[in-house]
Amino acid sequence: MRRTPDAAPSRVSQPCPDSHWQPVPASIQEVAATAARHAQPRAWLRAVVWLVEEARLHPKAGEATLRVARDLARRMDYVEGTVLYDLDGTAARCALSRATVKRHVAYLRELGCLAWVRHGSRRNLRLPGRAYAGTATVYAATIPYAYDRAHAHRIDGRGFGARVIGVPRAPASNTAVTRPNRRGREPQSLGAHPRTGAVEMRGRFKDTPYRRARARTTARAGGSARRSPMQVAADIRIAARVRPLVPWTQSEGLRRLAHALRPLIDEGLDTHDVAAELTSWWITWRPAAPAAYITARLRDRAPASPYDVLSADACPQTVRPTGNAAWHAWLQQRDTATDVHENRRTDDDRRYARLYSWDRWEEVAAHYATNPDDALDLYGTRLCGYAVKRASIDRRRP
Repeated sequence: MRRTPDAAPSRVSQPCPDSHWQPVPASIQEVAATAARHAQPRAWLRAVVWLVEEARLHPKAGEATLRVARDLARRMDYVEGTVLYDLDGTAARCALSRATVKRHVAYLRELGCLAWVRHGSRRNLRLPGRAYAGTATVYAATIPYAYDRAHAHRIDGRGFGARVIGVPRAPASNTAVTRPNRRGREPQSLGAHPRTGAVEMRGRFKDTPYRRARARTTARAGGSARRSPMQVAADIRIAARVRPLVPWTQSEGLRRLAHALRPLIDEGLDTHDVAAELTSWWITWRPAAPAAYITARLRDRAPASPYDVLSADACPQTVRPTGNAAWHAWLQQRDTATDVHENRRTDDDRRYARLYSWDRWEEVAAHYATNPDDALDLYGTRLCGYAVKRASIDRRRP
């Protein structure tokens, strides 16, 4: 077969459209030395898509680079923007070779979109249950100045800690009305304030006629209208501990989340029990209003009428678990074994197990199936939920 004259030039990489662009040197690809600013997963992925597809600054970055970037964005921490490298797992999920993944991650570093938080090493961490476990590589999501300059973003600060404080205002759709004597105004600055979730109501108008009427109506109905300040503070403390454990609740304010979790708290559930209940819903998306979603789910779970719940007195033939002597013996044996095991386990064991066991989800799922309490203590609710979900998906596959 004769080769066409255009075949040879087509294999040669096209030159960079911007002749002034230079790849980021390896010496400033660290978080402490990078000139790019810190970013969260969604904003970071938008910037990567623009740099690769529209700007085309890097002559070798392409669709495979975006495939690797999307895999990293799905696993990034929602607030910090950090992610474990996981070379083998990334290659398997993206259907690429390990060498290809290494090259395209290097392209992202040269674009200024990734910075090293920690370099991996072969030093054995001596994790419990593993003969060898090396130190993992951790990256942080960054956005280079070239992206902000092209989009006319105003930046406060320099380097990794810089923030966007102003964006250009979109042009008005109706341009027929003009005011020649008015000078153009700059858009208002957003201010260098930390990004928060939903707005929490704070003010002096706590005791209003509407609230007093609602309290009287609830009291006549036989319910409790208000919680004491100590109870509200305890609910908020539990919500503050639950929110980091359940990713899809992290955009909700603490007061709204605490109010939505009151039915579970009133049942006597502690922080880990509430997080386990929310994780067991297997939510793979992020609700726009997590507190409203929790309230709706708990309301649907509640019985429609008091006759839907049968007490033990109404069914005398029913055997209560608390009246079984063998059940009591098993509970005491489990508590004793758990106490002995917890005495040998340290916080470092839990920290390393929760950080480096994501690629061993089969072992985590097996551990949870045999001893769920001990697995939750060692791996945490989030990792146990991920492992059980992956195991159930694999069992359903033919």
